[in-house]
Amino acid sequence: MNNEYFSFELQKVDPETGARAGVFHTPHGDIETPVYMPVGTQATVKGLLPKDLKEIGSQIILSNTYHLYMRPGDELIARAGGLHKFMNWDRPILTDSGGFQVFSLASLNKITDEGVTFSSHVDGSRHTFTPELAMRIQHNLGSDIIMAFDQCSEYGYTHEEARLAMERTARWLERCYAAHENPRQALFPIVQGNFYKDLRRESLERCMPYVRHGIAIGGLSVGEPKPLMYELLDDLKEALPADVPRYLMGVGSPDCLVEGTLRGIDMFDCVLATRVARNGTALTSRGKVVVRNGRYKEDFTPLDADCDCYCCRNYTKAYLRHLVNVGEMTGAILLSMHNIAYLHRLMRGLRESILGGYVRDFVADFYRRQEEGLPS
Repeated sequence: MNNEYFSFELQKVDPETGARAGVFHTPHGDIETPVYMPVGTQATVKGLLPKDLKEIGSQIILSNTYHLYMRPGDELIARAGGLHKFMNWDRPILTDSGGFQVFSLASLNKITDEGVTFSSHVDGSRHTFTPELAMRIQHNLGSDIIMAFDQCSEYGYTHEEARLAMERTARWLERCYAAHENPRQALFPIVQGNFYKDLRRESLERCMPYVRHGIAIGGLSVGEPKPLMYELLDDLKEALPADVPRYLMGVGSPDCLVEGTLRGIDMFDCVLATRVARNGTALTSRGKVVVRNGRYKEDFTPLDADCDCYCCRNYTKAYLRHLVNVGEMTGAILLSMHNIAYLHRLMRGLRESILGGYVRDFVADFYRRQEEGLPS
């Protein structure tokens, strides 16, 4: 399942949990797994420069097919030399297919087997996304890892509604692979099926003939209770292909990163780290810190005593609280930098514990620290 541009080296699997450590080799560099991938929706991770992301250890970032198609346009990005040159990022990039945004952001008009016709959230103009168009846009973007066009079914769908969406996703997958031409881009199929185990299993079976370099699991972390997501991942774990990376889409809270890794997931992404940062919240080894709170007015300690990021080395909770409460953008930038650095450190710790054979102890210590919280 490898070619001259992509290969996956599975280095160790924890015999008790199935947690995996590996290296995914891509045209723009190696990715050590398990890995958290920051989201750069509009060809930038909000508030951070590429040099900042490299300093804090980002190996790969995501961009969004739907948003870049709308603005500035995939053909313009192609003329600029592709997304790597356009945004000055020389490490791997993953793009989604635009499917989730088409269903969640745009005003939907019609879903058919041909594709999805919708009105743009930007200016109301009408567009139709098809599997072929999703491939063309991602080819123009030039990302290393691209996603098949899929239909996300909402939490609460009936079994029949979820089946129709899953079957349509499977048919679209065939068309995506027929339209995919660039061997320097790894196309991942996406497992759908809503919250029905039989549909998830069937979706995985229908994906398997198209698994070349990796597989994604979509349609989770969309409002369901976390135990339900973990139950579905447990059910899929043994059936997932072992020799390619496994990507759980849209999941990025610290506890979900830990639990997903324990269920054999290799790649994760989520906007949570930067989104909560802009609201004044830090993710730390001792749980969340809402720095706008009054208790931090005269707290001259760093956000996280265990963190060596630029923010924690140089600034206090009192200063960050001041920035957030007066609306200074520097506060959101520093908190974003810290949150992403924290999630990278968490994933490095998980990887080292898998390789070292002490992942259960690492996870127990993670939960102990989270429950203890910050000193009062």
